[in-house]
Amino acid sequence: MPEISPFQDPRPRESQPGSAQPPEAQPTGAQPTGAQPTVAQLAEDYAAKAGLHRTSNGNIDVLKSAGGVQGLAESILPGLVFLIAFTVSRELTQALVAALAVAAAFTVARLVQRKPLTQALAGIAGVGLSAWLANTTGKAEDFYVLGFFTNLGYIVAMSISIAVRWPIAGLLFGFIRNEGLHWRKDPARVKAYRIGTWVIITVLALRLLVQVPLYYMGEQGLAALATTRLLMGAPLYILGLWVAWLLTRPADPATETSAEPN
Repeated sequence: MPEISPFQDPRPRESQPGSAQPPEAQPTGAQPTGAQPTVAQLAEDYAAKAGLHRTSNGNIDVLKSAGGVQGLAESILPGLVFLIAFTVSRELTQALVAALAVAAAFTVARLVQRKPLTQALAGIAGVGLSAWLANTTGKAEDFYVLGFFTNLGYIVAMSISIAVRWPIAGLLFGFIRNEGLHWRKDPARVKAYRIGTWVIITVLALRLLVQVPLYYMGEQGLAALATTRLLMGAPLYILGLWVAWLLTRPADPATETSAEPN
C-alpha cells in the first residue's frame, strides 16, 4: 500500500470564491488556477529530486533514499561480478563484459517495470566509463578509478557549501523537515547542518584514505580494493546519512514530526 506523502494536506480544501464546482467535485489535491506552490509542495519536490525520502512518522527513509533494494543491487552487483569474473578467468575483457551485462540487465529491468531510468542509466554510464578506462590501460584496478574522482568532487563541493554557510545537509534535510530555508536564520541550526555535512564528507574521505593505497598496490590489492569498495559504498553511505540525520535533529521533536507546516 503506498504511503501518504507527509507533505500532503489531509484537510479538505475549501471552495474558492466564484468557483463553478462545489468543493466535493474538485479532484483531490487540486489547486486553484494560478495558485503559488506552498512551502510543503516545494519541499516535497526538492526532496524527490534530491533522492531523499521521508517516512510517515517524520524520519528519513535511508533505504529508500539509497534507491531501495533494487538501487542497492544496481550499485553493488556490477562491481562484484567484475571481481568474481576477473578472479576466476584472469581475463580483463571477459570481466568487463560481465559487469556491463549486469548493468544493462538492470536498465532493461527498469524498462520492463516502467520505473524511472535515471539511476539505472547513471549506473550503466559509470560502469561503461570504468570499463573503458580499465580496458584502455589494461589494468583491472583502473575499473575503480572513476569512483575516486567522484568522491573527491563531492568532498570539494560539500566543503565549499560549508564555507559559504549553505551546508548541503541543510539544503537536503531542511526541506524534508519542512524547515525550507528558515534554518539559515538560526545559528544553532546552521551549526548542526554544518556538522551533518562534515559527517558525510568524513564518509567520502574515509573511502579515499582506505582505497587509494590499495589501488597503488596494483593487481595484488585488487581483491581488497573491490571488497572495500563494496563495503564502503552503499552500506557506509546509508550509515553516514542516518548519523547526519540524527545529529541535525531540531531541539523540538514536534518540528520534525509535523506533517503539515504552519
